[in-house]
Amino acid sequence: MPNLVPIGRALISVSDKTGLLDLARALAAHGVELISTSGTLLLLRTAGLKVRDVAEVTGFPEMMDGRVKTLHPNIHGGLLALRDDDEHLVAMAAHGIEPIDLLVVNLYPFEDSVARGADPATCIANIDIGGPAMLRAAAKNHRFVTVLSDPADYDALIAQMQAHAGATSLGFRQRQALTAYSRTAAYDTAVSTWLAGELGEVTPRHRSFAGTLAQPLRYGENPHQRAAFYTDATRRPGVATARQWQGKDLSYNNINDTDAAFELVAELAAELGDRPACAIIKHANPCGAAVADTLAEAYRRAHACDPTSAFGGIVALNQPLDADTAAEIVRIFTEVVIAPGASDAARAIFAEKKTLRLLTTAALPDPAAGGLVFRQVAGGFLVQDRDTGRIAPADLAVVTRRAPTEAELADLGFAWTVAKHVRSNAIVYARGLATVGIGAGQMSRIDSTRIASRKAQDMTEALNLDQPATRGAVVASDAFFPFADSLIAAAEAGATAIIQPGGSLRDAEVIAAADDRGLAMVFTRMRHFRH
Repeated sequence: MPNLVPIGRALISVSDKTGLLDLARALAAHGVELISTSGTLLLLRTAGLKVRDVAEVTGFPEMMDGRVKTLHPNIHGGLLALRDDDEHLVAMAAHGIEPIDLLVVNLYPFEDSVARGADPATCIANIDIGGPAMLRAAAKNHRFVTVLSDPADYDALIAQMQAHAGATSLGFRQRQALTAYSRTAAYDTAVSTWLAGELGEVTPRHRSFAGTLAQPLRYGENPHQRAAFYTDATRRPGVATARQWQGKDLSYNNINDTDAAFELVAELAAELGDRPACAIIKHANPCGAAVADTLAEAYRRAHACDPTSAFGGIVALNQPLDADTAAEIVRIFTEVVIAPGASDAARAIFAEKKTLRLLTTAALPDPAAGGLVFRQVAGGFLVQDRDTGRIAPADLAVVTRRAPTEAELADLGFAWTVAKHVRSNAIVYARGLATVGIGAGQMSRIDSTRIASRKAQDMTEALNLDQPATRGAVVASDAFFPFADSLIAAAEAGATAIIQPGGSLRDAEVIAAADDRGLAMVFTRMRHFRH
């Protein structure tokens, strides 16, 4: 297998013209013959470069609005021919096929068309056919052909040719072949995913997911696990689209927790309007959340729910970070803060804390936006819609003799939203649009209830409150109460209202227990398991 292979002829056909002229000039300086198509050809010739039209190579003009221009034996033969195979060389000579040593192609902007909401006809027009075909052909023949599918690799090619007198090494060609095949796979994934959505096909016969490397990570959940962070084509606002202002690189766990925090605070914003909101996450679970009149007050109230767990946690805000809130946050160690913006004064305060990572985004994620989430299992993976289920006050069924008051109803909606983002089994105590106790991830609901009550007791003692933090609170459960024990425990803690899906065989028993204790209870008829 040859190591160094010189480049004598290059075919260039790109949608993204970034860095193109510098690359083409470098190739010309090495005496490489350039071949190109339509818009790329015009740009190169306008820049004074000598370029052959691909139509001269194929003997056919571009036709059908450019759909047919490179799908020709003279192109694919030039890419696929094995230079050390006598039969291939004879065939090339017999049919006048010239070898192509370098292919530079990036694809029609299909993903961009979908992301900006283009109509189906425009999306279909941006499905590239010739580009992927050529990339796959060149990548297959990487023993002899160099393929570039990303402008980010142009400088590396130029460096290769400078180091090797106009040639490229086998290792370089192999890496570029991998990049090309990864790109065409991701492209086909984008097309098939879009088409499935257009057809309303929930379970297509084949399902694939694709991403673009954002950064290699130091390790995964644990130091012995390798990991990397990839972004997808949805461009959903969040950690993947955020700008990092300071601090070391995010870890695997940082990214996971920051995503959980931002999704929760975005949902609070969607449910409760433009009021300032804060969510604090630790190990993918909320340890505090609140809505208040100011961002600083929302943070203080969220932090008060569980200050022990908030230490070293992730803070998400639904409004741009201001100086007052920044001053509150830096009073303890915090791993990451994410918000839709930050003032200069706030950034100056954070700059004093070198280990604190600050991320800002252009917008909040839309909780109502659809999409898919997936999880790997042995031998396959599970796919489901993102949980966009929401309950309006009018959807609630009052099942007790006493209906909730207006204040209780507001707290019930808040607690229900937070519970949706707590690992099952989930119990959330809330009062005055702030959590006062959260129980998460237990095997039985009564255990989650007890943990939430204990957290509330800790809050009561830490703040030296005159009465338990749960007195007058409401309780949200992500799934139905299978027995009355959890409700009774909540009542004994001082809760006055309950929100839960209902649907247990013992609903009547649970309702009776609520009536006996003067509680108001509403059923949502919707659950929010989060495993």
